[in-house]
Amino acid sequence: MTVSAPVTDLFDAVPTEERAALRRAARPDDPRPMLATLTERYFSDPQWIFERKLDGERCPGLRDGARAGLLSRSGQSLSDTYPEITDALARQECDDFLVDGEIVAFEGSRTSFARLQQRIGIRDRRTALASRVAVTYYVFDVLYLAGHDLTGLPLRTRKALLRRALNVSAPLRLTPHRNADGEACLRQACERGWEGLIAKRADSRYEQRRSTRWLKFTCDRRQELVIGGFTDPRGSRTDFGALLVGYYEKQRLVYAGKVGTGYDRTPLDELRARLDRVKSEQCPFADRPRERGSHWTRPRLVAEIGFTEWTGDGKLRHPRFVGLRTDKSAKDVVRERPGDGKRKTS
Repeated sequence: MTVSAPVTDLFDAVPTEERAALRRAARPDDPRPMLATLTERYFSDPQWIFERKLDGERCPGLRDGARAGLLSRSGQSLSDTYPEITDALARQECDDFLVDGEIVAFEGSRTSFARLQQRIGIRDRRTALASRVAVTYYVFDVLYLAGHDLTGLPLRTRKALLRRALNVSAPLRLTPHRNADGEACLRQACERGWEGLIAKRADSRYEQRRSTRWLKFTCDRRQELVIGGFTDPRGSRTDFGALLVGYYEKQRLVYAGKVGTGYDRTPLDELRARLDRVKSEQCPFADRPRERGSHWTRPRLVAEIGFTEWTGDGKLRHPRFVGLRTDKSAKDVVRERPGDGKRKTS
């Protein structure tokens, strides 16, 4: 268990030459997470650190005096969805912070977004606490602490402050990282069945946007996509056959293919009910799919889809449904292209 330092001593971890970047400020009301850029250019570099890529729900966590809470990536309160985590934040000795982390559920040694889905839909505190799905909050960054904005400090310094600020015990964990050897770390991650790694510049400032100073190394490709329709069921299915999904490009919803597998752990009747609530007579895709038995929906629901690669004509190869995402607006979904950002070495 890590014991936090008194608040008056917290900033002793900040080197003298970095003190100018430590400034007094009000806590941000609407924090936006720093997002990693997908890449296929894997590397090792002593100026970078490498963390496990978790398969969960990204959540800022905060403490403001007596008030503690969790927020979704889009700013919605998740305090009653994960009350055991909210309570753990409320018990901290330090009572003024904003941290960044990811909430996960485990199946064996692997984080499972499909299992976490059983908690994501809960909005009642007592129901959440009675759930059999245990959750863990992996904290990896701190943006605000004891009246100070930390986003201008280097990542290594922020991590040092995070270790001093939090008392860490279940369900809270600090996200471990490895230094320098990204390629060996990625091989080990894939062998263990993990999603991949997040590579981060050790001197990176916290940018509340997608950045090339944080990069995604993936073992299994994933992409958030907008549901724009579904097809009639076939065979033994009774709810629907496949989801029709796409992404936005210059305000146009571009069709990316149909997803007919991966629903073994998903209640299809619940998913069909959500589809029916957003049904539409109009096709939302700019290029109308030519799938038999198609039905359209308003582009409101976002799904996470696993796949092997993009085809030459811009469709998903071997897609499978992972789960619904409630932490991202459909309008923010764009195609992630490997190599969009080049690694910065200085």
